[in-house]
Amino acid sequence: MCPDIISLGELLVEIMRSNVDIPHGRIGATYKGPFPSGAPAIFIDSAARMGKQFNLSTGFIGVVGNDEFGECIIKKLKNDNVDISQIKVLKDTTTGIAFNQYNSDGSRKFIFAAGAAGKTTPDEIKEEYFSNVRAIHIVGSALSISESSQEACHKALKIAKQKNPGVIISFDPNIRPEMLDLKIIRKICEPVLNETDILMPSGEEAEMLAGVKGEKEASVKLLEKGPKLVVLKQGKEGCMIFSSENLDGIKVPGFKVNQVDPTGAGDSFGGAFMVGYLVGWELVKIAKFANAVGALKVQTFGPMPDTTYDKVLELIKANESEIE
Repeated sequence: MCPDIISLGELLVEIMRSNVDIPHGRIGATYKGPFPSGAPAIFIDSAARMGKQFNLSTGFIGVVGNDEFGECIIKKLKNDNVDISQIKVLKDTTTGIAFNQYNSDGSRKFIFAAGAAGKTTPDEIKEEYFSNVRAIHIVGSALSISESSQEACHKALKIAKQKNPGVIISFDPNIRPEMLDLKIIRKICEPVLNETDILMPSGEEAEMLAGVKGEKEASVKLLEKGPKLVVLKQGKEGCMIFSSENLDGIKVPGFKVNQVDPTGAGDSFGGAFMVGYLVGWELVKIAKFANAVGALKVQTFGPMPDTTYDKVLELIKANESEIE
C-alpha cells in the first residue's frame, strides 16, 4: 500500500492518573491505561477515521516493542484503517510509555519511558511507500526524541517531495520546553519549518518559535518562514487561520462540550484539518470540521477516540452549521 497521508515518529501508550492533582509519587494512587498514543499516531488515526468518507488512505512509520502495549497500539491503528505495514516490532525493546498526571490548573506532568518510541531510523523510510503521497505530517516530538528519529523525518520529507513536488507538508511543533532548551528546539524545528505548508502551533509554541510576544503577532511572523497557512490552535476557543492574504487571521470558534480529557485533542484536530484540506473545502469549513473533531475528543478519556465522521456532522449540525 502507498498511502495518501503519511505520518511517522513515536508510538507509545499513555498511563494516566484517574483524577487531577495526584502526583506521580503518590504511593497506591490509581492510573488508567494503557491508551494508544504518540502525537503523530493520534494525528494519523484521526485522519484515517475522518478520511474514510473520502477514500483517503493513511499510513504510519514507527517502532514498537514486542509486547502487549505494542500490540494494542497496532490493533487500534489497524482497526481504524491506518496501514501498519511500516510499523516495526523490535524483539528486545519495550514499547514507549508516558505516565501522565493532570493538574487542576490545566497543566500536565509526564514521566517518559522512551523504550522503542525513539528508535525509528532512516532505514525504516522506504522510497516506494511514498509513491502516491499527497500529504506528510511531521511532529516536533519526533524530531526531538532521538537523532535517528529526526534523521528519519528529514529523509521522509526529502523522498515525499521527490515523489510529489506538490505534496502538502504539515508540521505540529509539539514543543516540550521542559525536555529541551528553547535554542535547541528552534534549531531542530527550523529545517522542517522551512519546508512546511501548514503549520499548526499552539499560542505558546508560536511565540517560542517566532521569538515574538503575542500569539497573533507570532503567527504572522511565522508566515515569513514560508508556510502557506499558520493554523493557531486555541483549545476550547477554536482556532485562527493566518495566511499572506489574511494577516489579521480568520477566527473560527470552538464548540462547547463537557471536557473529560484534553489529551490528543490538538493532534485529532490536525488530522481532521488535513482531510478537509485535501478534500478541497474552503478554510472556514475545514476549521469548523477540525474544531468539532477536537471537541469530541475531549469528551473521551484517552488520546485516540473512536469518533466517526457522522458523529462530527451531528455536532456541527447541532450548532446550526453544515458539512456537505
